[in-house]
Amino acid sequence: MASLPFRIGDRYTDEQGAAAIRALFALGLFSDVRLQVEGDVLVVIVEERPTVADVSFSGVKEFDNEVLRKALRDIGLSEGRPFDRALADRAEQELKRQYLNRSMYAVQVTTTVTPIERNRVNINFNVVEGDVTKIREIRIVGAQAFSEKTLLDLFDLDTGGWLSWYTKSDRYSRAKLNADLETLRSYYLTRGYLEFRIDSTQVALSPDKASLSLTIHITEGQRFVVSAVRLEGDYLGREDEFKSLVRIRAGQPYNADEVEQTVKAFTDYFGQFGYAFARVEAVPELDRERGLVTLTLRSEPSRRAYVRRIQIEGNHRTRDEVIRREFRQLESAWYDGDKIRLSRDRVDRLGFFTEVAVETQEVPGAPDQVDLIVKVTEKPTGNLTLGAGYSQAEKLSLLAGIQQDNVFGTGNYLGLNLNTSKYNRQLVLSTTNPYFTDDGISRSFDLYYRTTRPFNAQDGDYRLVTPGVAIRFGVPFTEVDTVYFGLGVEQTKIEPGNRMPTAYNDFIARFGDAPVSVPLTVGWARDERDSALVPTQGILRRVNGELGIAGDTRYVKANAQHQQYLPLNKKFTLAFNAELGWAKGLGGKPVPLFKHFYGGGLGSVRGFEQGTLGATSDIVGTSDKAYLGGTKMAVLNTELIAPFPGAGNDRTLRMFGFVDIGNVFAPDQKLKVADLRASVGVGISWISPVGPLRIALAKPVRKQPGDRTQTVQFSIGTAF
Repeated sequence: MASLPFRIGDRYTDEQGAAAIRALFALGLFSDVRLQVEGDVLVVIVEERPTVADVSFSGVKEFDNEVLRKALRDIGLSEGRPFDRALADRAEQELKRQYLNRSMYAVQVTTTVTPIERNRVNINFNVVEGDVTKIREIRIVGAQAFSEKTLLDLFDLDTGGWLSWYTKSDRYSRAKLNADLETLRSYYLTRGYLEFRIDSTQVALSPDKASLSLTIHITEGQRFVVSAVRLEGDYLGREDEFKSLVRIRAGQPYNADEVEQTVKAFTDYFGQFGYAFARVEAVPELDRERGLVTLTLRSEPSRRAYVRRIQIEGNHRTRDEVIRREFRQLESAWYDGDKIRLSRDRVDRLGFFTEVAVETQEVPGAPDQVDLIVKVTEKPTGNLTLGAGYSQAEKLSLLAGIQQDNVFGTGNYLGLNLNTSKYNRQLVLSTTNPYFTDDGISRSFDLYYRTTRPFNAQDGDYRLVTPGVAIRFGVPFTEVDTVYFGLGVEQTKIEPGNRMPTAYNDFIARFGDAPVSVPLTVGWARDERDSALVPTQGILRRVNGELGIAGDTRYVKANAQHQQYLPLNKKFTLAFNAELGWAKGLGGKPVPLFKHFYGGGLGSVRGFEQGTLGATSDIVGTSDKAYLGGTKMAVLNTELIAPFPGAGNDRTLRMFGFVDIGNVFAPDQKLKVADLRASVGVGISWISPVGPLRIALAKPVRKQPGDRTQTVQFSIGTAF
């Protein structure tokens, strides 16, 4: 009744009747609507559309059924919704579109509608998928300044190779093509071709739909060199400061990236002084006769604004204060673009949200005020993990854990983790309060229990058992630097067994079989890599120190790491990793054996068995040796990382050549270059469906008699 344009007692007209029919049809609930007048009674006769009872698929192999159901829900077809034939036709087209996105052009979809009781229908989509349509040829027409091969090497799409079954690079996808076209456009615009354009893209399908060819028509245009850069407009009397932000250089080819970076830098700099609505425009003036371009940067700061209010939306679980304490932009303060971006990044780094966005909203009637709307989309922060890994050194390892990164929405961390392998077992209970103080000092507690069998103990069954507890504080010194201080108490019990080295017997004679240590720790780290899994640029730095200040042992231990990635071009990356370690006993006591550094194997000097570099000790009753590591360690790894042949630009599968240099030195041994070990080799790095996999084929080129070498080394880990 609510949809009818008249009520009881109203005068009925044909115009009202037509409007009523249109309104009822618009509801989408009826397949037929009729109006019938009987005296002074208006009878509305409707025929309801059937309701969808079930949606099913047959013949589907390429997709999970739930993925297709979600696609159909997005167009309005799902259980409980009204059904009509037009909706079924749209569903067929949507299913075909899903297959076309995976380059399966031969797909056929047949819809079967089966009526059932109570005016309901079951819908079945029978899919004949057919074969994948492969890219047979890619052509770029109009390229003169660069060879067609050079340009095609920029594309993720290609005509296939022996690894196409993995990369799927020979499967046509409109999304992938659009990304490749943007890469092509950027390539020209950053090399002076200001008027470059893509005229058309043609996709030609073979009659049997087994292959297709792509033809891209381009117009390169003229190459322009920047002759001058001028500033026009209001620069707040800070022209020199703005000029220092200009990335564009006269005499260099026009570079669209540098122009965009300069405009953004200007806008951001205006934002530092409260000008939230500053407009910056780069206007080119072309001299086609001489191939020159003059760029004029026109700026209008508009009005200065301050932030009236910060509103947070979408945090149904996380408390407001957890987000607000990460903000460096304050309410009732001048708008500061740098602080807002930093605030957004800090909230994102919490790891509690899939999306974090900050919108600037003008305040009606107050041109000098803005509100900041912080929109977050929460994600599950509790994790129950089961995992497994395998390496030649550790053999099979199992891990399990339960963690909650945002306990009760407070931002605190609580976790229990179990890790076990042939040589190491560990149980850890941890909790962290990231804002133990209002200044952002964090506090963490760790309660752990570890058992360790030294590497290469062969058939020995002796082990080290270490229960302990530690407290750790993180003090933020800058926005990106946090220094950690900690204090712990642990007891390491040496449980004797077969084939125990004499060095452990000597250690027990001096310190007892269960010495207590009270380590004071300090650490700092900064990670500026573009990715933790497949980095191509950036730097990682770590420094850690440990001081045994009480208990049965007295020692100092420190290690530092510097890791750097240098992109040579889009495909090749040069990587360096340098690590130094040093430890010394205090008060006339040696460094505890269980605090030694170990070297050799993956993560150290490849080509030498895991943990076999450094000092050795006789094993009682045998002529064998046990490996004890050392108190000094130096390692330098150099890698040239490249795409795996046939994998195109896929970053999850890469190969590398490497040179490793390093060694571990005994307490009475000086660190000498002549004693360093070295190896060369090649390897494969693969982010596989079952976890990161690394395989190295190494050949020691600098070794000493008695060194234990190993040509092939690998490790793999996963969570399932």
